[in-house]
Amino acid sequence: RHLKSHCACSSNRLVEVIIMDDDSDKEDETSQEPQAKRKRLFTRELRCMMYGFGDDSSPYTESVDLLEDLVIEYVSAMTLKALGIGKKGRVHVEDLVFLVRKDAKKYGRVKELLMMNEELKKARKAFDQDNLIKETAEEK
Repeated sequence: RHLKSHCACSSNRLVEVIIMDDDSDKEDETSQEPQAKRKRLFTRELRCMMYGFGDDSSPYTESVDLLEDLVIEYVSAMTLKALGIGKKGRVHVEDLVFLVRKDAKKYGRVKELLMMNEELKKARKAFDQDNLIKETAEEK
C-alpha cells in the first residue's frame, strides 16, 4: 500500500513536469537535450517499483532509464489527449477517467485510487477537526 500511494503522489508531479516540459519544447526546439542527458526525475521511485514487482534490489540503470522514458511518453500522450477533451488548457480528473474507460484494469485502478484519495481527504479533515477541538479545550 505504501508503494501504491507513493506512486500516486509521484504521478501528480509527473504531469506537472510534462506540462512544463511541453512549454519549453515549443520555445526552442533546436536546443532539445538528448534523452541520455535528460535529468532523470523518477529514478528512485521506479527502482522501488521494479523491486516491488520482482526485479533485483538495484536494477540496471539502463532498464530504469528505459522505463522512465516509456512512462514519460505514456503520460505525455495521455495528457495531450486529455487536453483535447475537456476545457481548453486544463486537464481534469474526469478527462483522464474518460480516456481509460474502455480498459477495465486501468479504469478499475483509477477508480480505486480516486476512492482512496477521498478516504484520505476525509481522514485528514477528521484529524484536523479533532486537533482543533483538543487545542480549544486546552486553551480554556
